[in-house]
Amino acid sequence: MPSFKIDVSTAVVFVATSPTPKLVSKQTGEIAIDRETGAPLATVGLLVADEGEGNLYQVTVPNTGVPENLAPGTPVTVVGLKARDWENTFNGQTRHGISFRAVAVTPLGA
Repeated sequence: MPSFKIDVSTAVVFVATSPTPKLVSKQTGEIAIDRETGAPLATVGLLVADEGEGNLYQVTVPNTGVPENLAPGTPVTVVGLKARDWENTFNGQTRHGISFRAVAVTPLGA
């Protein structure tokens, strides 16, 4: 499926939730791995405010693009943010949504 670039150049972006490992399976605790780089993946909640509207996005980022001390409330810049739609069927039920991915999330001024 194609992905689409998201322009956040005029947005104010804050960390809403600290990075956590992205799991392949909650039952096994297996951490998802980036297919391109082989780096473990993390999920970070970002509050993106632009043009009078704010949205919370759960963004997947390789661990190499997330500093260790990234805490809620930290203003950040987001590098390479993209959106991609997805759909899957499990046990006869179809689910769909939009996933968000970035190359890096870095504190402002870093």
